[in-house]
Amino acid sequence: MRKSLVASLVLAIVAISDTASAQSTVMLFGVVDAGISNYSSKSDNASSFMIFPLNRVDSLKVKRSMLSTGGYSSSRVGFRGTEDLGAGLAASFWLEAPIKNDDGSEGIATFARRSTVSLSGSFGEIRLGRDYTPSFWNDSVFDPFNTNGVGANLIYIANNSFTSWLGGGATNVGSITNVTGSSYVRAGNTIGYFLPPNLGGFYGQVMFGFHERDKYDPGTATPTPPNTQRTGRYVGGRFGYASGPFDVAAGYGSTTIGDNFYAGTTVKANTLNVGTSYDLGVVKVFGEYSTTKKEFKQDGVLSTSIPDADLKGYLLGATVPVGPGLMRVSYSQVKYDFNSPFTLLGGDDPKASKIAIGYVHNLSKRTALYATIARVRNNNGASLTVGGPSFLTSIASVPGQAFTPKTSIGYDFGIRHAF
Repeated sequence: MRKSLVASLVLAIVAISDTASAQSTVMLFGVVDAGISNYSSKSDNASSFMIFPLNRVDSLKVKRSMLSTGGYSSSRVGFRGTEDLGAGLAASFWLEAPIKNDDGSEGIATFARRSTVSLSGSFGEIRLGRDYTPSFWNDSVFDPFNTNGVGANLIYIANNSFTSWLGGGATNVGSITNVTGSSYVRAGNTIGYFLPPNLGGFYGQVMFGFHERDKYDPGTATPTPPNTQRTGRYVGGRFGYASGPFDVAAGYGSTTIGDNFYAGTTVKANTLNVGTSYDLGVVKVFGEYSTTKKEFKQDGVLSTSIPDADLKGYLLGATVPVGPGLMRVSYSQVKYDFNSPFTLLGGDDPKASKIAIGYVHNLSKRTALYATIARVRNNNGASLTVGGPSFLTSIASVPGQAFTPKTSIGYDFGIRHAF
């Protein structure tokens, strides 16, 4: 009798355990990407007059070779899980950390890539925490290189610095440089809502990010250092339609990047982009157009000493299946427009263009070899690179000579393994 009771109890525990495991799942996942990269950036001499022309240096170059990570996919490790709550409801979590497998200096010390908890059902999904911004997704989804390595498009590269928070305060977490310095790619302290997936191809999301700054009453009690009162607030959304080989989406995001609100000045970066792709089988084509406006507002004053600024760009790309591999190519261009009500800057606006070509050879579903080469050309003062070191604009040994950024060339080749 006792043995029968014990056996029944064991079977009940096993049944409960099986039911719980069927309702809940937890997964370890990640990517390890390592490659050899080389970068070379060249600046041309812009000095039109020199007292000692024999000392003239026509150009300056800065180069770097390194064992890199993230040339094809960003290296990461994470944990995610879902619990079935019944009645069509599910609770989920996602914790994802950046890693640097080239030297081991960065690991699971922070979940700066993503840290969210969510509740989903027939109504869609409500997600809380740190996540990609809706306005960034088009840069990645409609880029053949997914904004990774030397092939990453210029829209992403230029906006990431153009929309950084003014007045400093940036805090880097390893390779994640925008934890508190920019919310162009990711934003923390956010509430997001995603449409349910059964809307006949329509999809979308909205996001609000708290700035988590103190608000003082009366306003005159606000401390004097600028760029602190509302910096970091984000509002954005993305809506699209995907059916068969066709996909199109529009995204918008607004971030407060500088603020001395009670002194009457506020700076916002507003991004609007539209992207699309179409898979023809033998080739998949991509396109994106993006515009970002940096708005400087000063209450009660007709003008401000800092003018509004615009950044516009576009991307054209394609991928071509080749046996077990994939050819990738893209062309992107960005142009800056600095506006002032009192000053005519003269000359042409800064702009840059980039071409990238690459090949991915899939050894299996999880392992791939890759190679990419890219070139950026700058004009009229733009200074964008494919990665690596910044441009040199002067040389101490020969003073009096100024150099302007011109070309940046780089390559990646390596291996990526996903688990």
